[in-house]
Amino acid sequence: MASKRERLAKRLFGKEIHALADAEAAILNQIDRREPISQDVTRIIAGQSSAGDRLADRVASVGGSWGFIGGFSVVLLGWMLLNSDVLSRWGFVFDPYPFIFLNLMLSTLAAIQAPIIMMSQNRQAEKDRLAAQLDFQVNLRTEIEILHIQAKIDDAILTRLDQIIERLDAKPADGR
Repeated sequence: MASKRERLAKRLFGKEIHALADAEAAILNQIDRREPISQDVTRIIAGQSSAGDRLADRVASVGGSWGFIGGFSVVLLGWMLLNSDVLSRWGFVFDPYPFIFLNLMLSTLAAIQAPIIMMSQNRQAEKDRLAAQLDFQVNLRTEIEILHIQAKIDDAILTRLDQIIERLDAKPADGR
């Protein structure tokens, strides 16, 4: 005798239980337990993220903003003005033109910032994949439930039509 889960798999997906994809098996389990399927992706990812992940997200959000570009432009312009005009009057220029030390710091910053931003982008891609997977599960569950409701409505209509036909057949020929 087939188990309840096996009958559900056959009825809902038209497949044997061992032939179900992972998403279908997860949906089947949740239907069987009568659990809601929708989940908050942000909460799931936040629960899985480490301190380094959260730091990478913050660095990417700051480094990829207009505020950072504007502030960094001001710092660079100040550095160049300070080392070309202001400090040269007193002979305290610590990075004269062509600003080799500034280039070294910018290269170091780019070498560190690029992988951090890529880590954040990878986490966002993982979050997007999880969101798409959860959306698929919700859509599939919704489709299954709609089909189930349609089948119930069709059964009710057929039952009602059978009752009407029985009444019509039971009436005498003279229509009384």
